Amino acid sequence: MPTALVLGASRGLGLEFVRQYRADGWRVIAAARSDEGVAALKALGAEAHQLDLTDAGALAGLGWKLDGESFDVAIYNAGVIGPRSEGAQPVVREDFDGVMHTNVLGPMMALPLILPFVETGNHGRGGVLAVLSSRMGSIGTMDSNRSWLYRVSKAGANAALKAVSLDARHAICVALHPGWVQTDMGGPKADLTPQQSVTSLRRTLAGLTQRDNGSFHNYDGTPLPW
Repeated sequence: MPTALVLGASRGLGLEFVRQYRADGWRVIAAARSDEGVAALKALGAEAHQLDLTDAGALAGLGWKLDGESFDVAIYNAGVIGPRSEGAQPVVREDFDGVMHTNVLGPMMALPLILPFVETGNHGRGGVLAVLSSRMGSIGTMDSNRSWLYRVSKAGANAALKAVSLDARHAICVALHPGWVQTDMGGPKADLTPQQSVTSLRRTLAGLTQRDNGSFHNYDGTPLPW
């Protein structure tokens, strides 16, 4: 039975990943921060852990709990948008700390910890380790500076993913843009439902090859510039 790990799965895209993988018969281990999130995961049949992804001690504890596991797919999904600024305005420290801790520190702590479990996935051939990023973190395509703290944080998350990919020997490490999705962050006017986004993301994940290690992709598989 294939196994997936989803970190940051209390709602939105993370919860939809769990729902779809479970519906396809996968074993799913998932983490959520809230009691409600853990209950939702258990209702879907996932093995749920309550976890703050910015807590180094809690992440280390998760590493112990995962001892002996192998993941065919592992997804780091947690993220916050922070202030929705309209330009490159000065950032206050409280906003900076909140966004950067979740969007950059979290991946920098979690991805190296999870990589060894993905290296042994897919029957020892290596699984896929993905971070849910955003096209807004692409420096090469940046044509707006609104929500610039979020943009900077996602560029940092992309750099973390790229750095971890250099340690991968069997795993395929990628950053993914889920599209503009109807979540709490994307709002009700967004182009895609969570179901549509995750269906496409899963198709993209399933079609990756070793040549894709250390790359950035749109939800439909189209490569994106860093």
